[in-house]
Parts: sequence; C-alpha cells; structure tokens
Amino acid sequence: MKKPQNTSIFGSTKEPHTIIIARGETIRHFTIKPWMAFLGGTLALGFAGSYLLATSYLVFRDDLITGSVARQARLQQAYEDRIAALRIQLDRITSRQLLDQKLMDGKVSELIQRQRALSERHDKLAPVLQRAEKAGAVVPGEADNTLSMDGSGQDVVNSDDAEGFYGIDPIITGPTTSTRKPVPRDDKAKTSVDKAELLLKSVDHSLTGIESRQTQQMQKLSNNAYESADRIMEALGAAGVKQVSDDETAGTGGPLLLASTNPTSGFDTKFADLDEAVQRLESAKSLAKSIPIANPVPGMPVSSPFGSRADPLLGMIAFHSGMDFRAISGSSVHVTANGTVTAADYTGGYGNMVEVDHGNGLTTRYGHLSLILVSVGQRVKLGDTIGKVGSTGRSTGPHLHYEVRRNGSAVNPVGYLAIGRKLAAEL
Repeated sequence: MKKPQNTSIFGSTKEPHTIIIARGETIRHFTIKPWMAFLGGTLALGFAGSYLLATSYLVFRDDLITGSVARQARLQQAYEDRIAALRIQLDRITSRQLLDQKLMDGKVSELIQRQRALSERHDKLAPVLQRAEKAGAVVPGEADNTLSMDGSGQDVVNSDDAEGFYGIDPIITGPTTSTRKPVPRDDKAKTSVDKAELLLKSVDHSLTGIESRQTQQMQKLSNNAYESADRIMEALGAAGVKQVSDDETAGTGGPLLLASTNPTSGFDTKFADLDEAVQRLESAKSLAKSIPIANPVPGMPVSSPFGSRADPLLGMIAFHSGMDFRAISGSSVHVTANGTVTAADYTGGYGNMVEVDHGNGLTTRYGHLSLILVSVGQRVKLGDTIGKVGSTGRSTGPHLHYEVRRNGSAVNPVGYLAIGRKLAAEL
C-alpha cells in the first residue's frame, strides 16, 4: 500500500488510502475509504471477541457441565430420599391400619361369637323357663323379660353407628343393650378407628351386662324354685307325706372322670342348678297335687266335723268318718287331688258316691251326690268336677259328705285342708 504525496500548493491534503496489488504485469489497486476501515476493524474486533468467548466456553464447558450434572444429581437424590421417606411412612401407616384392622376383626369376631353364645343360651334356656313358669317359679312373662337376649329392655345400640365399622353387621349381632352415653359425633377430632373402638367397647360392655343379668336371674329363679319346693315338702311332711327319692329307687354308677377333666362354664353350672331346682319344684307340686289338700266345695261352710257326734237320724252318739259341707243342691263337687276313679255308683248310706284313689295309700270319698259325672277307671285331675251336691242315701238334706282315707282307715280331712290353705299360693 502506498500513501500518495502531498503536492498541493495550498498545503497538504488528506488522501484516501490505496492498496496496490501487483502480480506480474497485472497491477490492481483498491481505495480504502474510512468507513470501510472502521467496518473492517469492527469485524476484526468482533471476530476476536467471538473467538475469545468460544475459547473460554470450550475451556470452562466441562466445569459447567460437571456442575450442572452434580446439581441435577443432588436434586434427584433429594427427590428419591423424599419419595423413600414417604414410602416408609405410607408402609408404616398401612401396617398400622392392617394391624388395627386385624385387631378390630378379632374383636368383632369375638363379639359375634359371644352374641351367638347368648342366642344359643337363650334357646337352651327357653324350655327350662317354660317349665319354671308352668311350675310357678316365675311370674308369667317375667322369664322372657329377664333372660331374653336383649336383657332388661334398655336402649339397644344404634345400628347406624355399627354400620360400616370393620364388618360389624347389626343383623348378625342382633339387638344389644347399651348403657353407654351417646358418643358425640366429632369427625375431625376422632377417626373412624376411634369410633369403632368406642362402639366395640360399648357392645362388649353391653354383652357383659347381659351375661351378668342372665346369670343373676338364673340364680334368682333357682333360689325361688328351691324355696317353693322346700315350703311344699315341709308342709306335706307335717302331714306325714314323704317324697320317695330317686336315689332310693335307682342305682347309680359310671366311669370315673375327674372334675378337672370335664370343666363346665359358669353358665352351665347355673343352668344345671336351675334345671335341678325346677325338677324338684315340679316333683314337689306333682306330689302335692296327689295329696287331697283342696276343698271339694270351695267357699261352703262345714256343717258337721269329723269324729264323734250325735247321729242326725237316731240321735245317739256315733262316729262320723268324714266331714259334711253345707251346700246348695246341684252345686259342683271337685276332686281334691289327682287320681283314678275306683267307684262311681250308689253305695248304701253314702247314696251316690265317687271314690278316687290318689296313690300313696290315700283315697277320698264324695257321698250323697245328686249326679255322678265320672266313671270307674277315669283319670281325674285336681279341681275336676266329678258330681253334683245332693241328698241321696242316709241324709237329712242337701250336703256333701267328704272323707279322706289312709290305707283304708278314715282320717280327719281338716289337717289336709289346712295344708291346702297354706300351700294355696304355691300351687
């Protein structure tokens, strides 16, 4: 490049830069203007800067990549640690729920078994209670109220509360009494597990109460039956009547089983005791009903007692083998004990007479009847009508001649009638 000389007569002038390129005989020249020089410088500086930036990037790229990878790795590790912690927490919660579920299922299963046991007990008790009621050990209907599955008739557990808690089905468990206070429905404060716990505790408390009341009532019925049987046997014993024990008429035996090898529950013991008490009461009442202790014409006065008296026809002292009841002709005459008719016909001075054999050597006679309503061989029960009051045979007017005989000999009926009045409430 050649810079032109200043030849101006007016002083030096600024000439543009010219680039001359000679190649052989070919000569080329280029004039460089200022803006072109500026543009070229700018491009050169830009290229240099770009080169430096690229070089710097290449130099520091590995460090940047390594830092980015490390940062990503740290974030990933943090996420994985968080996920692992959440998984552990979830597993812990799931395990606790499974354990709670298992415990609840076990408790529910136990309660259902207890409920079924109560139902089976009720079914087992039903015939004994019917016998006890028939024997008079309980007031009619009382047994159903005291020994039924729902106890003493208190409020039952709300089936709406039971529904949906770990398989508790009110249809399976049946009505169950509850003495608990109403549980406040605070869904935020208590979880479903807490509610289920409260419900199960309530049902358990209720079942325990039913079992306790059932046992107490069984004991009460047993005591009532024993006491009633004792009163009957004591009154009959005063009249010389003795019950023949089964131990006196039958042998006993069997294989030896130690008590510890055949344990019984409290219910079984109470049930056996109740059954024995009812049997004893039934036996005592059956015996009492075979003893002539009832009045043949209830409410009628005695006109002539048992023993020596002035004969109503001859006026002389004679022995009266029975007792006379003044009654209106046609009044009903009732048999005074269970037995079998052994005579039902006109019999001398007795007139129309019915004789009944009650067993144990005891017989009764009913004389002067106007009408006989039974026949020989017929079984009669206490209180059955066997005839009508009349004045047949050796009689001066309508009345009933009533005799009690033991082993063929006439005895005073007053003692038996006194026993009947004493045992009227028992029978």
